Amino acid sequence: MTIKYVTTKQMKTLDRLAIERFGIPSILLMENAGRGIANLAESLLRDGKKILVVCGKGNNGGDGFVAARHLANRGCRVRVVLLARPGELKEDPALQFNILKKMGVPLFIVTLPRQLARVRTFVTTSDLVLDGIFGVGLVRPVSGLAARVIDLLNESGKQILAIDVPSGLNSDTGEVLGIAVRAKQTGTLGAAKRGLLVREGPKHSGRIKVLDISIPRTLIQGTINKRQRSSQR
Repeated sequence: MTIKYVTTKQMKTLDRLAIERFGIPSILLMENAGRGIANLAESLLRDGKKILVVCGKGNNGGDGFVAARHLANRGCRVRVVLLARPGELKEDPALQFNILKKMGVPLFIVTLPRQLARVRTFVTTSDLVLDGIFGVGLVRPVSGLAARVIDLLNESGKQILAIDVPSGLNSDTGEVLGIAVRAKQTGTLGAAKRGLLVREGPKHSGRIKVLDISIPRTLIQGTINKRQRSSQR
């Protein structure tokens, strides 16, 4: 079966139209995304319930915070690593981060290379890792601390669930931008992204599951149909 996809630009337009035309708050889209990821994570768990959620400072990280909250409420042992300072978070991710903080979910701020030993320990003792470092639209090669964390995740052999796209994968071209997460499964949000299906995408995405985040179906289908008609000209 052929998976229907959208480009990064089209996905951003879908998000904007859902917010502006249909009045769906961005925080609700994030909530639905995180809940869907939590459901998918539970389906991957076998005997253990130890989950590590690794988050960046963008909306992808915000989705990870929501997933962590739902998984903690369901009795999973959740730890969250943020690869940024809390003050760098934008409004929606910051709100989700603060909820986790008030809930007492273990949160660890990792911004220095010397803290990687702690991350390695967390990965080693987890049954599942959620990758929420980078989302769609990444165009620059991954470097620095994020690159070292991704390398650590890949070398661990642990099963990884990527949120929307594996971190480090270009969501349009399927190109690996220096280094990219190798996921067992990817929960892609709203619609599949082209980069998951071409070039290096399939090697890094694993099994792809499209998650409904409440963007109206007619809006998504209209966008896909428009792209298909354009490509046939």
